[in-house]
Amino acid sequence: MGNAIGMVEFTSIAKGIFTVDQMVKVAEVEVVAAVSTCPGKYFVIITGDVASVENSVQVGEEHAKEYLVDFIMIPNVSQDIFPAISGATMPEHMGAIGIVESFSISTMVIAADAILKSVDVEAIELRLGNGLGGKAFFTFTGDVAAVSAGVDQAKKVMKSKGLLVNAEVIPSPSTKLIPALL
Repeated sequence: MGNAIGMVEFTSIAKGIFTVDQMVKVAEVEVVAAVSTCPGKYFVIITGDVASVENSVQVGEEHAKEYLVDFIMIPNVSQDIFPAISGATMPEHMGAIGIVESFSISTMVIAADAILKSVDVEAIELRLGNGLGGKAFFTFTGDVAAVSAGVDQAKKVMKSKGLLVNAEVIPSPSTKLIPALL
């Protein structure tokens, strides 16, 4: 994966698919995800070098026009973001669990990146919109202090935009909960 990640979110699925085509034609980027989500929105996540992602996201923003919900670009993204998006993470040890929930898919990606960069935790899952009414959530594990600090970090990111739904820390999760998270 590249060292930068970009995302564009649309209110129109048709405009989203059209725009993704334009985005990948103008820069050397890889599509990490391009999917429809509730409630009838569409988003694309791309990766590549910083300049390519920046160029591609700019084209996405320009083509989206009135169908643009939000866009982001994160240079030097945490590489732990990619397996979390695909749900391919399997931490060896489950400690405390942090759960952060956002009204915005884009803001959740920013918050998850901030968590992974600021504290020593492992990603469990970064769920973006699918079956969530357009919301997103991030689950992660580590020691209680690190998980609490990660939740605080996410709250700062999301509260500034007014997009925090809820955030919780489970200091000692039940062994019956763990399989449901993986």
